[in-house]
Amino acid sequence: MRILIAEDDQVLADALLRSLRTAGAVVDHVANGSEADAALMTNHEFDLLILDLGLPRMHGLEVLKRLRARGSALPVLILTAADSVEERVKGLDLGADDYMAKPFSLQELEARVRALTRRGLGTTSNLLHHGPLTYDPVGRTARIDGEVIELSGRELGLLEVLLQRAGRLVSKDQLVEHLCEWGDEVSNNAIEVYVHRLRKKIERGPIHISTVRGLGYCLQKVAP
Repeated sequence: MRILIAEDDQVLADALLRSLRTAGAVVDHVANGSEADAALMTNHEFDLLILDLGLPRMHGLEVLKRLRARGSALPVLILTAADSVEERVKGLDLGADDYMAKPFSLQELEARVRALTRRGLGTTSNLLHHGPLTYDPVGRTARIDGEVIELSGRELGLLEVLLQRAGRLVSKDQLVEHLCEWGDEVSNNAIEVYVHRLRKKIERGPIHISTVRGLGYCLQKVAP
């Protein structure tokens, strides 16, 4: 799960970053509306936008308006001052999916994030399934036939991306985007190592990660 936070209050942004990263998300942060708008027009594939409305350089409502004008269905959670009812209404009318009034509980925000990302995946359950393989993105645990599989953080992130796109090709560039926060670097060779390690741990029975040379990887179910 990759989240973009657009928040100019550095103290609040740091708290959000710590909370969501501890929960296992890959999180990027921008501090003004212009940067948020630019980030949303890049090739980064975000799963959720947490958007403060009172941003400098471009108001959050304008960021949201431009995002929806581009046809994006990205789930958006807006953050507003407690007394800004009018802004909350405008945000929801412009296509925001949920809002939270400041101050708020980080525990509640994490719950809202889980609900919105589930909605974005088109599911009401936390669990992702692929044959005998199940993955809980909230608890960050993978199981095959009920048995827990020990995976590193990178391997869990890789598995989550492949499960979300099971049966479809995922390029190395897409994997890098989902596994790295801004400022991090992961080479294509490192991706190959992570895939190799993940294969050794999960390829049982019908579960298979196929390689399309020069293009990427695909999580598939193989007929017995």
